[in-house]
Amino acid sequence: MPLRLPDGLPAIDFLKNENIFVLGRERADSQDIRPLRIAILNLMPLKITTETDLIRLLSNSPLQLDIHLMKVKAHTSKNTPVEHMRAFYRDFEDMRHENFDGMIITGAPVEHLAYEEVNYWDEMSDILTWARTHVTSTMYICWAAQAALYYYYGVPKYPLPEKMFGIFPQRPLDPRLPIFRGFDDRFFMPHSRHTEVCREDILRVPELTLIAEGDVSGVSMVMARGGREIFVTGHSEYSPMTLDTEYRRDLSKGLPIHMPVNYYTDDNPELPPLVTWRAHGNLMFTNWLNYYVYQETPYNVEDIH
Repeated sequence: MPLRLPDGLPAIDFLKNENIFVLGRERADSQDIRPLRIAILNLMPLKITTETDLIRLLSNSPLQLDIHLMKVKAHTSKNTPVEHMRAFYRDFEDMRHENFDGMIITGAPVEHLAYEEVNYWDEMSDILTWARTHVTSTMYICWAAQAALYYYYGVPKYPLPEKMFGIFPQRPLDPRLPIFRGFDDRFFMPHSRHTEVCREDILRVPELTLIAEGDVSGVSMVMARGGREIFVTGHSEYSPMTLDTEYRRDLSKGLPIHMPVNYYTDDNPELPPLVTWRAHGNLMFTNWLNYYVYQETPYNVEDIH
């Protein structure tokens, strides 16, 4: 089934060029199907890039999805045209009385700040409280995963001596979980972060289950409330060139950055990346949509609580 996207969203043209089937809302409304309502709170600076990365993965589901883009009112994006934000995004305040089958909250470049110092933390806290009663299952990515673990369960974050940057092998700790159906014994996940959560802190919280980790990258996936909350510390949604863009950006700024590990062919930044994470990234999002959203959400979206 296709995705229902706002007419004119740039991701539509990008993904059609990749032979991915998407529909504008006008055509989708003529189909007699109850689509899954998916909210995306996009906290990343390059919002069009992040939208496209996430929609690319969501498009692999056979389910019809109705995508709603959310933003926080307390922060103005400096890297996305104002016209784009006005056309395709709504403030949380305008959406808080609605229910959603699923939600994705992205990372954000605010790791260097204490959570309470983030200028939209109060609004983020409202969103996290709201998600528990208005969304069937929420996937938290990178900073959002750390922030939600802190807000809900008091799990602290710790600064890393250097950026966790590259493609790292992970292992599922309970391969029988539906999120891992079809997974191999080892899978790869991009990471790009300056902070971490520690397994010891996760294991101290009875409500949390550590479900995947890596020997180098540490905690990568945590689950709570039977899958209504899934925390992912990496970026399975990243496109092939995302880490390359970040690496060259930081080099040009003179920032301390090492070459992303396990990324370039023959570890040569003049050669293209060797993509090793795309298949499992697609599978993770498809499994989430099927087993934790579609199979669990009520037919009447207003019955979510």
